[in-house]
Amino acid sequence: MAEKRDYYEVLGVDKNADDAAIKKAYRQLAKKYHPDSNPGDKNAEAKFKEAGEAYAVLSDPEKRAAYDRYGHAAFDANSAAGRASGFGGFDFNGMDFTDIFGDIFGGFGFGGGGFGSSYGSSAGGVRRGADVRTMVRIGFQEAVFGCEKEIEINYKDTCKSCSGTGAKAGTSPETCTKCGGRGKVTMIQNNPFFGQMQTVTTCPECGGKGKIIKDRCPDCRGTGYIQTKKRLKVNIPAGIDDGQAIRLASAGEPGTNGGPRGDLLVEVSVTEDPKFKRQGNTIFSTISVPYAKMVLGGPIRINTVDGAVEYDIKPGTPTDTKVRLRGKGVPYVNNNKTRGDHYVTLMVKVPTTLNAEQKKALRAFAKSCGEDVDKA
Repeated sequence: MAEKRDYYEVLGVDKNADDAAIKKAYRQLAKKYHPDSNPGDKNAEAKFKEAGEAYAVLSDPEKRAAYDRYGHAAFDANSAAGRASGFGGFDFNGMDFTDIFGDIFGGFGFGGGGFGSSYGSSAGGVRRGADVRTMVRIGFQEAVFGCEKEIEINYKDTCKSCSGTGAKAGTSPETCTKCGGRGKVTMIQNNPFFGQMQTVTTCPECGGKGKIIKDRCPDCRGTGYIQTKKRLKVNIPAGIDDGQAIRLASAGEPGTNGGPRGDLLVEVSVTEDPKFKRQGNTIFSTISVPYAKMVLGGPIRINTVDGAVEYDIKPGTPTDTKVRLRGKGVPYVNNNKTRGDHYVTLMVKVPTTLNAEQKKALRAFAKSCGEDVDKA
């Protein structure tokens, strides 16, 4: 097999890392090296695929167990380990790692259309505009129940003076004579070993556009668009998680040669809450309960994202007991009628100050239980 880096090393996680840590590590690498963020960077593309391959294995319990036991040989059809693991011959080369990227972002991920944004393969053909990314910060409650936010972006709008052609009013772009409007040129070289070799490269005259602008529009300087500020309203769905993104179609960079605009991807950053912690669609919190209430039982009030609810504690409840509040967690993005649960840890509240009467009562209680609090 070809030499490969250790999958845990690729993701930068410990071998005992849980699923959440593995997912978080892959999320960061995938965003960093995604081809849409690094156009033409072959090294970034290779790292993106490497991270996707590592995540495909370590996120699957069976594949991870096989990898932990046999290493990369677990996926080699020609090795005994590959035959023993049941995954020998697993074809990573045929995998679409942009699919994995989309899945991990819950359908709100970046990219999603494969590598690149071209409509047509010719350099001078119609091309879709690049996607634009921005970020919006929301509160914990806003992430749970959804909200609407207004954002301001730098927007490339069509130049009104030239109607987007880039040419001065009264003139038009001309077809490039060097490439004939194709945007690419063919070069033929004679090689003493391989004979005649043909290569296709971007036309140096028009830069691959297929058109030449002799008289540029003074307002947009030949680009066909002007930079402006634009305010947009973004609907944040209930249940969205930190790091996920909302896609606004056709709000990105303008296309070339009549191509459609790219999309605007609004990444969501969720502010942490001091009382609640979230893992997926589950919420966790901790509350302090008076000792007497834990011993005798009775109703207490627990704060949830929906407000305070009443819960009956059973007599003799020990500290560090976890209770489950069904349906009080985070809604699922694709099914807001279904929500996760809220787990609450009950901790005994120890008083730090007691008056003489209270101390006397506590000593009497301890004595009745056969304890002497005044002795070691």
